[in-house]
Amino acid sequence: MAFLDRFRNPNLTFLAHPHPHSPDKPILKVEGLTVEYDSGAALDNLTFELQRGERLAVVGPNGAGKSTLFKVIAGVLRPSRGLVEVAGHEPGGHICIAYVPQRTQVDWSFPATVADVVMMGRTGKLGLLRWPTHHDWQLVKQALDTVRLLDLADRQIQQLSGGQQQRMFIARALAQEAELILMDEPLTGLDSRAQEELFSVLELLHSQGVTVMVALHDLKIAGERFDRVMLLNRHLVGIGLAETVLNPVQLVDAYGSHLRLLPGVDGTLALGDSCCDDGEHDHA
Repeated sequence: MAFLDRFRNPNLTFLAHPHPHSPDKPILKVEGLTVEYDSGAALDNLTFELQRGERLAVVGPNGAGKSTLFKVIAGVLRPSRGLVEVAGHEPGGHICIAYVPQRTQVDWSFPATVADVVMMGRTGKLGLLRWPTHHDWQLVKQALDTVRLLDLADRQIQQLSGGQQQRMFIARALAQEAELILMDEPLTGLDSRAQEELFSVLELLHSQGVTVMVALHDLKIAGERFDRVMLLNRHLVGIGLAETVLNPVQLVDAYGSHLRLLPGVDGTLALGDSCCDDGEHDHA
């Protein structure tokens, strides 16, 4: 059961009447968000908004609070203070949020097929007592076809490559009919080809109006592939266009001694702690 909980959308509460969306509200509103642990604040007074269809890259050093932020938005973790609203309502009553965790948090040896995991995205629509219908399986098939994994539907998940695993999670979000997808370090361990395959799927999501937040370390990719960039180190250092946010002053504020600034042909080159593949350690 613990394994299945890792794959299910952790936000689902099987409400008979999940929160509706308020069309005049942003898809995500965060105001004064603070998360505190005994060791100190993991997030301190964050305020920002995200509009429908936006692609936001969340960057910052290990331990900056990226994973904690995603868990609060998904409704997995309750904040110490502050407000989080998805389409005008608190996260806990939504079935439109898909949370894709870091791959290191999943037990890939569990005997589940790719199709099984993608069908878990339908759980919020089905409830606990209904079996999947032909319509549900058709949505799963369509989602797998979209991410080019249909021929691997019956394959055991431990037999997938890293890139295929990430695409499987996106297929689960598609089957869920998610409108807000949170992806925590999806590029970690992927080669350039697998990264390009992942970004081609993200482009498709963008064309469908899906809002995407992606936590990553690569500042160059953040600036080139996303509409806006959030620079985070427990507090909000900056949010906006990459050329505005990723300036030397704010980068030093976020990364401190973990950052080296080198002159480059196209301006200043920032080398952060993107060499680390072990994820975040923000106590959540």
